Amino acid sequence: MATILRQAQDKFSDKEQQHLSGERIQVVSFHLGSEEYGVDISQVQEIIRMVEITHVPRAPRFMEGVINLRGQLIPIIDLRTRFAMPRADHTKSTRIVVTEIGSKKVGIIVDSVSEVINIPLEQVEDAPDMIAGVGTEYIQGVGKVHERLIILLDLTMVMTGEEKAQLDTMEIAAP
Repeated sequence: MATILRQAQDKFSDKEQQHLSGERIQVVSFHLGSEEYGVDISQVQEIIRMVEITHVPRAPRFMEGVINLRGQLIPIIDLRTRFAMPRADHTKSTRIVVTEIGSKKVGIIVDSVSEVINIPLEQVEDAPDMIAGVGTEYIQGVGKVHERLIILLDLTMVMTGEEKAQLDTMEIAAP
């Protein structure tokens, strides 16, 4: 019986096996402009409302400034700026997604956070070469959920290796 099952499994592609096993990924979805993005929930430490950002003199160009989150200074990156999208005013829907890049906690500004979605792995495809102006180095794939396409990002790739090293060695003094 086990041999028959193994032979049957060998006939299925990886995607078909994932479908049969019911494998899913859990992502936090958010918006930047009209595009919907998602990140693996394991990359998200918390999501907070927009707070005032303190700009730090001579901070690296990729950093908007810092916030004080329960006594810890967190560098903030605007994902719109990072993806060369037009800047937008912050609204009551704007959120900061707190993640860890390198050995530092970092906040990423997004227009709004939508929901946590379970996406079956067979509904995730490799990313095309360019999507909405975002380079593929950030993109893990595209999830299809009903009529929606969700661009799946890897937040750890939002910064270059040089920027990560700069962030790791940077000492941010309290403003």
